[in-house]
Amino acid sequence: MASTPPPAVPSLATGPMSQNMVAQSKRALETGDKKNQKKFHGFIAGVTSGVTKLAVGHPFDTVKVRMQTSGSDRFRGPLHCLMETIRKEGPWALYKGATPPLIGWAFMDSVMLGSLSNYKLMLQGGDPTVKLTPFWSGVAGIGAGVTVSFIAAPIEHVKARLQVQYDAKTKLYAGPIDCARQLIRNNGVTGLWKGLVATLWFRSYFFMWWASYEIYADQMRARTHMSEAAINFWAGGFGATTFWVFSFPTDVVKNKIMTQPDVKNPPFPTMYSCAKNIYATSGLKGFYRGFLPCLLRSFPTNACSITMFELTMRWLRRIDE
Repeated sequence: MASTPPPAVPSLATGPMSQNMVAQSKRALETGDKKNQKKFHGFIAGVTSGVTKLAVGHPFDTVKVRMQTSGSDRFRGPLHCLMETIRKEGPWALYKGATPPLIGWAFMDSVMLGSLSNYKLMLQGGDPTVKLTPFWSGVAGIGAGVTVSFIAAPIEHVKARLQVQYDAKTKLYAGPIDCARQLIRNNGVTGLWKGLVATLWFRSYFFMWWASYEIYADQMRARTHMSEAAINFWAGGFGATTFWVFSFPTDVVKNKIMTQPDVKNPPFPTMYSCAKNIYATSGLKGFYRGFLPCLLRSFPTNACSITMFELTMRWLRRIDE
């Protein structure tokens, strides 16, 4: 007797229900890929911000650091500092110490703006269309500031030491690599991170930057007909200026600590001892020495860099759509 064939089993690969499941799985994978891609957008866009920041801002930064770390007998003001630097050392002296931030700022802005974007995304519950209040944007800014401080501290330490080499008498380092090598030889690897506490304190003021940035941008959208790129430019410049008004005294302390003599018992072992010395020798105005070149640098540098960041972010979003 012929055997009866077993009943047909619906194919898991061809049935309408399974085809629907496959399609849903594919869509889920694509959605997951896009979500993962979005997490990296800020890091990529941050590189363009860092390069822009160096090109526009480093000469201002050199004048600022020299004003902050020198006595009033060397420079009468920022313009005198600028002219004396060019006259005695040539215009390229304004880009002294540019190698660490050329690599460093691109990397630092990538980490800072990438982490800022991801902290915002966390606070948005993973939905980038959710509008954060200025307060929560500021909280994301604090997170980004703390994150990038561990990378920024050694880069800024080397940069600051190179920037205060005025002539052959004050020249201690042949370049950034030699500076880093000497700091490690004298203090161990951790010597590169001298001033980390001051760096963390200084970058906690990123709250002011990113909270005020959102306030300025929201007001401009509501009250003007400017393009989004123009809003990014002006809000970025004003936000950075707000940040520096509040954070500048901490930056003075940070740079003083980083550029003090590299000896076993430094004159400023703590932020408090450094701040106490500044107040004793220069009063309250000592905490704002170099503020004008900083302010002149801050607006164009950050307005341009944030505009580049936002333009790149929008371009990356369009690619993903």
